[in-house]
Amino acid sequence: MPAILPLPALEDNYIWLVRHGPFAVAVDPGEAAPVREYLEKEGLELAAILVTHHHWDHTDGIAELLQARQVPVYGPARGPLAAVSRPVREGETIAVPELGAEFAVLDFPGHTRDHVGYVLAGALFCGDTLFSLGCGRLFEGTAEQAVGSMNKIRALPDGTLICCAHEYTLENLPFAKKADPGNAALGHRGEEAAALRAKGLPTLPSTLAQEKATNPFLRFDAPDVIRSASGHAGHPLSGPVEVFAVLRAWRDEK
Repeated sequence: MPAILPLPALEDNYIWLVRHGPFAVAVDPGEAAPVREYLEKEGLELAAILVTHHHWDHTDGIAELLQARQVPVYGPARGPLAAVSRPVREGETIAVPELGAEFAVLDFPGHTRDHVGYVLAGALFCGDTLFSLGCGRLFEGTAEQAVGSMNKIRALPDGTLICCAHEYTLENLPFAKKADPGNAALGHRGEEAAALRAKGLPTLPSTLAQEKATNPFLRFDAPDVIRSASGHAGHPLSGPVEVFAVLRAWRDEK
C-alpha cells in the first residue's frame, strides 16, 4: 500500500505525494521545490504527475519537474492545460505500475469546469472541490454541478481520506459554526485542528466521516443547515441546489 503525505507549498497549499518503494507520484505540484527536495532527500524517483484542475497554484511546478525527469502528466481532458500529456475523464483508471497502484478518475465540476478528482485505495485527492470544513469557490461551475460533485464524494466509504489542496480548516471553522450552529462536533474539530497547527502539523487528511459530520457543504440537506441558510436568505429554500448556492454565496461575503 503506498504511503500518502502532504508537502506544504506556497502560502497554504499542499502538494500530495504518494510513494511506494523507490518511486513517487505528485498531485497538484503548484511549485517544484518541495517535491524536488523531498525526492532528493528520500532517494526517490518521480513516476507521474496528477493534476486536478488548471489553476496556477496546482500546476506551476510541472515544467521544472519535467526538466528533471520526463514523466506522464495526467489531468482533465476538458481543461486548457498544455502540460497534460495524458488527458483523463470520469470512468477511467490510471495505472502507475511503479507504485503498483491505480487511481480512479471522477469528474468534479463546480470550482472549475474541468476539475477532476482521483481515488486511490481509501484516499480521495479532491483538489479544491472539497476542503476540510469547506469547499472551493464556484469560479466557473454552477451550484447544481457542485452538488453533483459533492454527492459523488458523499457516496464514497466513510473512511476515505480527504486529501485536499489547502490548509483551510481553522479558516473555515467560523463559517461552519455559523451555518450549522447546533453542531457540537464542530467544537471538537476546532480544538483538534488548533492543537495540530500549534505543533506545526497539517490538519489533513481528514476523513469523509468527519466531513459528513461537520462540513456544511456536505450537509446541505441537514435540517439545521437548511434552517440557517433559509434564515440568511430571508425565505424558505426549496432544495439542495438552492441551499448550496446560498451557503456558497454567504461564505463568499466579506
